[in-house]
Amino acid sequence: MFTRIDHVEILPSDFERSMAFYQDVMEFRLVSRTLLQARLLKEIAYLQLGDTVIELLHMENPAPIPASVTVGYRAIALEVESMEAATAYLRTHGVFVTWGPLDTGLSIRAEITDPDGLVIELREWKHKPW
Repeated sequence: MFTRIDHVEILPSDFERSMAFYQDVMEFRLVSRTLLQARLLKEIAYLQLGDTVIELLHMENPAPIPASVTVGYRAIALEVESMEAATAYLRTHGVFVTWGPLDTGLSIRAEITDPDGLVIELREWKHKPW
């Protein structure tokens, strides 16, 4: 019945800044960008990395994310071939690791954030348990 996660939806505070970050730094490819005439929703963009798709929503005056830990989805996780190479590349773009890297045995895990402080996990698998 259910086959896979279709996409991850992200509501940034600054749509254009996030479009640039995910395309220019995180190497997502723009698939489509559509202007809308919905009440608060102005535009939707789909960006793709491999078989992963994110949907950026351009909404009028979104509220900032809460400062404390809350229940809900916490991060988008991107697989990397080499944690060392990925973090070195990100540093050249002014993006720094906020947590880790940590060797978990099966993988090496680290976290960065997007321009709004949303968590992006980086994962270098040594051996996938599935």
